[in-house]
Amino acid sequence: MSSSDINPADSLIKEHQAVRALTELLQQEQEQLVAGNIEAIAALTEPKAKAAVRMAELAAGRHQALAKAGFEADESGMKVWLATPAASETAQQSWRELIALAEVGKELNRVNGTLINKQMVRNQNVLNILQHGSVQGNAVYGPDGQTANKSVKRHIVAG
Repeated sequence: MSSSDINPADSLIKEHQAVRALTELLQQEQEQLVAGNIEAIAALTEPKAKAAVRMAELAAGRHQALAKAGFEADESGMKVWLATPAASETAQQSWRELIALAEVGKELNRVNGTLINKQMVRNQNVLNILQHGSVQGNAVYGPDGQTANKSVKRHIVAG
């Protein structure tokens, strides 16, 4: 097989499918985060991981094809390859669409991370209230059900 027979764009259709699958999962995750449905969020963890692995495998295959064709085995190499006569207009369009889909997924992931962090802060505040009587940590009841004293005690150990 000559380097002109190698087509790094061969995997783009499968990459589109993989990115769409992950994007759909991220959208579902966002809906469940907003709804506070922890069980549904947990159920999405494994499919999201599998989709991410599939995307990585496909990108690695494209990178190998780029390297075999004499280009850098990364996205910059793909851009250079797309500027060659070997790349069709269809391949160029498919690449642009893939990048746009990936940006949508990236943004969904960023928003989901923000939602998760906000929920973690709320959960920590609730725990602080339950454990200490306030978000700031003023003690009301300790774990034994008795009034807790948060005074700092220093013990001196000699010897």
